[in-house]
Amino acid sequence: MNITRVGVDIAKSVFHVHGVDRHDQVQWQGKYTREKWLDEVSKRVPAGAEIGMEACASSHYWARALQERGYRVKLIAAQFVTPYVKSNKNDRVDAEAICEAMGRPSMRFVAVKSVAQQDTQAAHRIREELVRQRTAKANQIRGLVGEYGLVAPVGIGQLRAALPRWLEEADNGLTDAFRVLLAGLAEDLRHLDERIATVTASLERQAKADPVAKRLMTLQGIGPLTATALAGALGDGKSFRRGRDFAASLGLTPRQHSTGGRDRLLGISKRGDSYLRKLLVHGARSVLRHVGTKDDGLSQWVRHLAEHKHANVAVVALANKTARIAWAVTRHESAYDASLASRLSA
Repeated sequence: MNITRVGVDIAKSVFHVHGVDRHDQVQWQGKYTREKWLDEVSKRVPAGAEIGMEACASSHYWARALQERGYRVKLIAAQFVTPYVKSNKNDRVDAEAICEAMGRPSMRFVAVKSVAQQDTQAAHRIREELVRQRTAKANQIRGLVGEYGLVAPVGIGQLRAALPRWLEEADNGLTDAFRVLLAGLAEDLRHLDERIATVTASLERQAKADPVAKRLMTLQGIGPLTATALAGALGDGKSFRRGRDFAASLGLTPRQHSTGGRDRLLGISKRGDSYLRKLLVHGARSVLRHVGTKDDGLSQWVRHLAEHKHANVAVVALANKTARIAWAVTRHESAYDASLASRLSA
C-alpha cells in the first residue's frame, strides 16, 4: 500500500480517514476511535506522507502529534473544504473532501501553532471574555440602580467610585434587601477587575521576555497586549508569503466585487481574526490622535491621509500598514526601521 495523501475528519471520539496514492486512487478508508487512529496511521501510511485536517478544535494538537511521527500536516479552513463535499454530508464524505481539497495546487493552508502560541492565544481569549463579562456586569448594575432612581455616571471607573457611596447613603431610596444584592454585584465587579489585572500582568511579563514581542513593541501603536497577540498569531511569520497576506487574514484589506474587467474595491473584508484586528485599529486610532507635529515619515503619511480622507479611513489604513510592518519585522527577525516605513508610506 503506497499512500501519499490522507484526509482525516477529526471529532471527539470517532475519526474517519481517507487515503489515496500518488495516482489519486483510493487505498484506505476507515473509522477509528480516538485512542487507536494515530497507531493505524503509523501502520498504514509511510513517514513523509501528507495528512490533512480541517482547522478546528484540537486540530493543532493532532497536527503536532502527527509531525512528531514524521508526517507533513496541512490544516485547511472549513470553508475551503465545503466545495469538495459530494452528495450528502457525513464524516466519511468529509474525510474524502479534505483529502481532495489538500491536493489542489492553489489551496491555502493554516499554519500549525506551537504550544507557546496556543498559550498566548488562550490568555488573550480569557482576558477578552473577562472584559466582556465585566461590561455585562456594569450594565446590569446600571440598569438595576436605575429602577431606584439612581443614574450611574459614564465610565466604569466612575461606576466603581459610585458603588460605595450608594451603599453608604441612607436616604437614596435603596432598600436593605437591594443593598445586600448590590454589595454582591460590587464584589463580582471587583473580582473581575482582579482577574483581568492578573492576566494582563502575565501578558506584559511575557512581552518583556519574548524577543519577537519586544521588537513589535517598537512599532507605533503597539503595546504589550497587541505585541503578544501578534507574536501568537504570526509565529515565525513563515506561514504568510508577504505582509499583505497577513493583513488580509485579519480582514484589513478591501473586499472586491469586480466583473467584466472592471475592478471595484469595497470596504475592508472584516474576515479572519476580529480580536487582533480590533487591537490594531485601536492602536492606530491612538497614533492618529497623538500624531501632532511629528516629522517621521509614517506620521506625515497618516496625517496627510487624514486631511483628505475620513479619520476612520486613515485609522484602518494605518492598521493595515502596521500589520504588514509587523509581519516584516517578525519574518526577517529585524528591528523596526522608521526610514523604511517612511519609504513604504511615500
